Amino acid sequence: MKKFLFAVALITATACAGRQVEVTTGAEPAAEAGIHMTNNLSQAVNVYVTTGGTDMLLKQVAANSTEHLSVRGVGVGTNVTLKAITVDGTRTYTRKDIALSTMYEWRVP
Repeated sequence: MKKFLFAVALITATACAGRQVEVTTGAEPAAEAGIHMTNNLSQAVNVYVTTGGTDMLLKQVAANSTEHLSVRGVGVGTNVTLKAITVDGTRTYTRKDIALSTMYEWRVP
């Protein structure tokens, strides 16, 4: 009987003992690359990022306007080519070997 009471006491003490809990806010979100695009042309341009030989359309930026374009799926520091093509397709502006940052400034022309 003493062994039984000892076992019950040991289980109760173990069950009631406090557990150490670690609380964190989670992983830090990865910084998102972006382009601060200023289109000084009199017509809109389609803005692309080229990485790994693939063009990714970011957005059409209106004439004489400025926009912040998020570059999703491409990490900060990645070397890319930026391309802006006028909507009529007559002019193309490029910047090669650009290391993306969270706010890369680009003006056309």
